[in-house]
Amino acid sequence: MTHLWVRAEARRGERRVGLTPDGAHELLSRGISVTVEESASRIIPIGAYGDAGCTIAPEGSFSQAPDDAIVFGLKELPDDGTPLRHRHIMFGHAYKGQPAGLALLDRFRAGGGVLYDLEYLVDERGRRVAAFGYYAGYAGAAVALMCLAAQRRGAVAGPIGAYADKDALRADVAGSLSAAGAPGPDALIIGALGRVGRGASDLCEALGVPVTKWDVEETAGGGPFPEILAREIFLNCILAEPGCPVFVSGEAVTAPRRLRVIGDIACDPTSAFSPIKVYDRVTSWDAPALRVHDDPPLDVTAIDNLPSLLPLESSQDFAAQLLPWLTDLPAMHAGAWARARDEFERHIAEL
Repeated sequence: MTHLWVRAEARRGERRVGLTPDGAHELLSRGISVTVEESASRIIPIGAYGDAGCTIAPEGSFSQAPDDAIVFGLKELPDDGTPLRHRHIMFGHAYKGQPAGLALLDRFRAGGGVLYDLEYLVDERGRRVAAFGYYAGYAGAAVALMCLAAQRRGAVAGPIGAYADKDALRADVAGSLSAAGAPGPDALIIGALGRVGRGASDLCEALGVPVTKWDVEETAGGGPFPEILAREIFLNCILAEPGCPVFVSGEAVTAPRRLRVIGDIACDPTSAFSPIKVYDRVTSWDAPALRVHDDPPLDVTAIDNLPSLLPLESSQDFAAQLLPWLTDLPAMHAGAWARARDEFERHIAEL
């Protein structure tokens, strides 16, 4: 019998989950065994999974799961260096030369396990079957606007936390902008036609922020792009890939510019392919803005778990997208799962 083991998230503040109780009930009805770990932070209470018929396990016990269990989580595993012997479904961030990603692959090689990276779980056309992108874009645009509002008050943005829903987040951002005073900001989005870009555009437009929307056609000639420096806010909504042009060069910090905040929603600063060259590390909920220049100020916000600002809505949306593929776990030797395994094996061979 196929056994899916939903682990608790190890990252502080991470409240999302990739499987809802209704989804778990659907898997159980199809003969897939489901174990869910207890969690002190998960947005959905553990009792709802018990009511759905799941087996409940202690938090962090996935390493003792049966050998044939498929361990499912979202963000990074505990960084304890232990070899990984199970099949894991997660966002690994391991295939673009990131130092932490290389260490993760070494752990899989040492333990004989397999990574099914959710970023590379794609259909026949190469399109991801499930993504948090819309909510990443929505939350990322919100945080960038908060950073600008703080900057206008003469400060660097302070800690942020999760919101009950999109309406609460939008209202908070609107209040911050109003308190910061006129004039209203404007923004340029690259990747505007994708999931992330649509979410960012929706938040900006809901707040009356004028948006210039760019995608592949506008960037085909290669960068850097002086148009970015002419807007107060730039939102990067594309994944870093080989051949990606540089959008913002390192020299931009001292160039004449209106640009005051970069929201690197794609957030991959340690990749050699990153199109944003003015910073080299992610930011956090405790310190969402990194000031990279003082006069005039330029802040970068680059949080790598943005959808968790809206943990319930983003979890429900992602889980609904992924569920049809989870029901295919008994046949994971084919289709999207096989493509994800092939990607893993290619990178293991290149280590």
